Amino acid sequence: MGKSKKSKARGGGDDLLDSSDADSVGSSSTVLSDLSISYATEHVNSQEFVLDKYIDDLYEKRGSTREAALVKLVDAFESFMLHGLVENKYATLLSQFNNSVKKGSTKEVSLASRAIGLLAITLGAGSSSHEIMEESHPQLCRVLQAWSDASKMISALDCLAVITFVGATDLAETELSLKAMWDVIHPKSGSNVGTVRKPKPLVLAAAISAWTFLLTTIGSWRINTDSWKEPIAFLSTLLEAEDRAVRMATGEALALCFELNLLDVSSCEDGDANTGGTGGSKNKLFLDMQALKAKISGLASNLSAEAGGKGADKKNLTDQRDLFQRILDFVKYGECPEESIKIAGKRDVLRVSSWSELIQLNFLKRFLGKGFLKHAKENGLLQDIFDIKVDTTETLSSTDKKIFRSEEEKERALKLNKERRLAQARKNAAMLVE
Repeated sequence: MGKSKKSKARGGGDDLLDSSDADSVGSSSTVLSDLSISYATEHVNSQEFVLDKYIDDLYEKRGSTREAALVKLVDAFESFMLHGLVENKYATLLSQFNNSVKKGSTKEVSLASRAIGLLAITLGAGSSSHEIMEESHPQLCRVLQAWSDASKMISALDCLAVITFVGATDLAETELSLKAMWDVIHPKSGSNVGTVRKPKPLVLAAAISAWTFLLTTIGSWRINTDSWKEPIAFLSTLLEAEDRAVRMATGEALALCFELNLLDVSSCEDGDANTGGTGGSKNKLFLDMQALKAKISGLASNLSAEAGGKGADKKNLTDQRDLFQRILDFVKYGECPEESIKIAGKRDVLRVSSWSELIQLNFLKRFLGKGFLKHAKENGLLQDIFDIKVDTTETLSSTDKKIFRSEEEKERALKLNKERRLAQARKNAAMLVE
């Protein structure tokens, strides 16, 4: 069709391309296509070769060599979507990562913990990530129970949160990780009651953040309100902690508890009945929860208007005020927090409009670091979590965009022609009737 139009434009003369020219163009097009495929294949093979080298380095006895390999692997997981390269190597990677968690230096443990979490995010939900969770959970819990270096504990907490978030398949598995985190937040409730330790502020803030992130996944499971009374009461005391990071992490945790209705006795009547609760005990629980709500609202109000003293960190103070004002607006008026992030093109925007979503977004942004946008654009797991629909035309090359547009224009022209034919047919039919 295109050839005949060009012939008419030239006054019916010879075609712009004779058959030999057309064959030549077709041949060139095939060669270019083959070159593209070859380049892509060589690139993948090159990546796989480098990946295998890093894996080999994880077997080295020298700790510095293993650390260097872990640094490069973490960077690769952040910078690229390696699903196709690691789906058949994840068991080997996981084994070496866990060996590093078990026997490595503080730096190696921190890097390996991060690598395990990134591996789970890369693979996405499924049997592989469930295996990662099952294999890594005991190692990470040992790090937490040893109360070792703060950076080790923070990395272990983050990793435990991520692998459970991605890999857990039921409430029981999630509860195991929640309990391990809570034993760091409130050591008195742990098994080693005789040797109660107080977590450092950085560790405490990280534990609350990890616990809250994981708590966002229990929304579909109904839990007896009475079992939440003690944890929420303890969290309310942390709103008065000296460390601002602890206060802010606690604020987010409590906002989520409000959103999940964990302070509402009426929302769990069935759970109370099943545990044999009496009317009197239920009334007492209701009053206790109302008192907790009032206490939390009062403390949140104070923190939203806290004055900055001499030498106060103004940015962190502003962040605290903004956070607790949002919490107050939610508790008092039901106003949900809203945020949006531009992912790729003009139309690709990630939007959240609940505390659960905001907490998940902030945690994953922090954990993925520079790799967040890359994963948001290309990782199916994040796209499912945040309902991201990426406009693929934004990432096409200029040539591909032209092809895409020409196909769109062709479809539009066919549609218009069909509509014109139908209109003409209706007009002809009307004339015949007349």
